[in-house]
Amino acid sequence: MRWREPALAVLLATVLTLAWALRDWHDLAALRLPDTDDMVRLQQIRDWLAGQRFGDLAQHRLGPIPGLEMHWSRLADLAPAGLIVALTPLLGEHGAALAAVILWPASLFCAALALTGAVAGRLGAPAATAILLAALAYPATSLFLPGRIDHHGLQLVLILYLARALIGTGTPRAGIGAALAVTASLVIGLETLPLLGIAGAALVLLWVADRPGSRGRLFGFGMALPLALAGAGILFRTSGWGVPACDGFTGILWRAAQCAALAPMGLALFAVAAPHGPRARAAAAGIAGAAVAVAVLLLAPQCLDPYGEVDPLLARLWLAEVGEAQPLFGAPPANAIAYAGLALAGLVASLVIARRRREAGWWVLAALQFAALAITLFQLRGAYAGAMLAAPALAVTIGAARARGPLVLLAAWIAATGILYPIAATALFPPRAASGPSCTTPESLARLAALPPGHLLAPLDLGAYALAATPHAVLAAPYHRNNRGNRAMYDFFLGQPAQSEAIARAWGIDYVAFCPDDLDRFAREAREPRSLAASLRAGSVPDWLVPIGGGDAPRIYRLASRH
Repeated sequence: MRWREPALAVLLATVLTLAWALRDWHDLAALRLPDTDDMVRLQQIRDWLAGQRFGDLAQHRLGPIPGLEMHWSRLADLAPAGLIVALTPLLGEHGAALAAVILWPASLFCAALALTGAVAGRLGAPAATAILLAALAYPATSLFLPGRIDHHGLQLVLILYLARALIGTGTPRAGIGAALAVTASLVIGLETLPLLGIAGAALVLLWVADRPGSRGRLFGFGMALPLALAGAGILFRTSGWGVPACDGFTGILWRAAQCAALAPMGLALFAVAAPHGPRARAAAAGIAGAAVAVAVLLLAPQCLDPYGEVDPLLARLWLAEVGEAQPLFGAPPANAIAYAGLALAGLVASLVIARRRREAGWWVLAALQFAALAITLFQLRGAYAGAMLAAPALAVTIGAARARGPLVLLAAWIAATGILYPIAATALFPPRAASGPSCTTPESLARLAALPPGHLLAPLDLGAYALAATPHAVLAAPYHRNNRGNRAMYDFFLGQPAQSEAIARAWGIDYVAFCPDDLDRFAREAREPRSLAASLRAGSVPDWLVPIGGGDAPRIYRLASRH
């Protein structure tokens, strides 16, 4: 890639980051980050820098004592933690954290744009146009807003790097890079697992088709993947390694991944042993793939349903309502259009180009886009990768439209500009009336933080923000392993007041906090018409809850002493 494309990536990432930071400065300056995961990630980093062991990923102030084993990885903590350590002598602790939560997403955004341009260049697409479209590729751009320090942006960058390694003439170095990207993505989380599977299959099929350099790329990948996984199993083994789940980088996932890595390693050795015809290569790939699929299913059946252990009530009332985890056709129409519109347009464009040009690179890109859209059918979060991967094909479409007149060109730009999809969706499906005031503003969280340290019971999102913004221990937060704490929180609000008091006493709760809007939702879900939520909504506060003044968002109570 020429210097102009990287320079454009830096320019766009810098300008957009500055604009977003200025827009959100009130929250950013107080380290009130955009998402619950960003807040808890920041707290994980703080705990580590304050002395918690590198391998101890438990959040010790969350859930039942002695804390919740998180399903996360320390790998995603390394860069923001390094920035905080490096900048603290210059900016102080708060200033260093503020700089880190702005610089790290901006760096990832720049890398994502540059990699998109590199993929486009290898496909013969206009790289500069692709970079510009990627900078506007909603919803992917939402992963790079200032404050977005959770792992999703890093995973998207790894997927783009993997796409770059698969496209064009293969080399052993590209194969090694692909193996490292796959390993890093598995260590970070499982959201991109289907994309990794499609990428691995594409790498093997390129060898079966005897594309230029495909044998060297397969050899590099096959030899490096088991070694990279072995190293990751040593470096990033966490305190939750033995958790019997396949929801993060656990022992179960690691063993399944090492088993799967035997397939490309065996095929790589088969490839270099002697020349083989296309039928022999196809047969070897089919046998290896089938054997590994059966072995992995027998070894780690938990990987078929990572959330299988979530309490049924929590799955219904919470997990099914998480925006990015909703299925495409189960989500509100405005969300479905905003998330999937660009990914669908990009996939159609890639398929048309692949059919016309009959180049392997375009088929690889289309396969990755198809996998992303397939994920989106089940969880909207698949659209993040789909939107960014759409940029090369849509850049080609714009280039072709220039020769067909200004109206066609305008239509091509509209279809290719991701930020227009949520605007159009909102116009077609206007949102309902705005809800009440936010309970996670810096001022709201400061009210909670000013209370003497105690044990807080609050709805899930408020619990996550309180965990990072206050000294309190928190019973519930939006993490699927916290079955006991989250269920207790729901039972507290959905049960009768006497039952709610018993729950609070049993858990040693000092404070209860909630938003007025939370009561509407809890009251609708409660099967008991005289639930605590319904009582509080009607203004009837039991005598064991003592109001703490200062505001209504959130409402805060302390538990009265027993008489």
